[in-house]
Amino acid sequence: MLIQPIRLIATLIAMTMLSGAASAETRTAHDFAFTAIEGGVLPLSTYAGQPVLVVNTASRCGFTYQYDGLQALYDRYRGEGLVVLGVPSQDFRQELATSEDVKKFCEVNFDLDFPMTEIEKVKGRDAHPLFRWLAEQGATPDWNFNKFLIAPDGSFVAKFGSSVKPDSPKIEDQVEALF
Repeated sequence: MLIQPIRLIATLIAMTMLSGAASAETRTAHDFAFTAIEGGVLPLSTYAGQPVLVVNTASRCGFTYQYDGLQALYDRYRGEGLVVLGVPSQDFRQELATSEDVKKFCEVNFDLDFPMTEIEKVKGRDAHPLFRWLAEQGATPDWNFNKFLIAPDGSFVAKFGSSVKPDSPKIEDQVEALF
């Protein structure tokens, strides 16, 4: 008599685990949110229907000059819907101490107006959930200024390394294919 309830409970647990696995497989970038560098929630679902280039940034990196190229890319394609999202990170030990310091640095030195997040972890088990999801897609940042292109439907498209400049045909061709 006790076996039937145990089987029922085991079946329910198995179904719950399977449905959780299925939902993990169907997740998209739109399922994640950041805290904006100026405060407030920045849900990626806000950008549904638009391509998003997520870039892990650092203010003291040899690639920091790419902020100019990222702003130019944003300026060139924002009218068509492209969003460039800067995600400052201290994971490679080249970021300023606080998000406020990063915000001031970017305003003063680069006059950026694309969205940026607070300082986040981008690698390892403590990484921001978006970067853990990207890792599941086979795309983990291996240095600052890695670029991750997200399709308008929230799926992962491509990773571009630090040495690929924002105005590279590799990036622009992929972005243009999403419009």
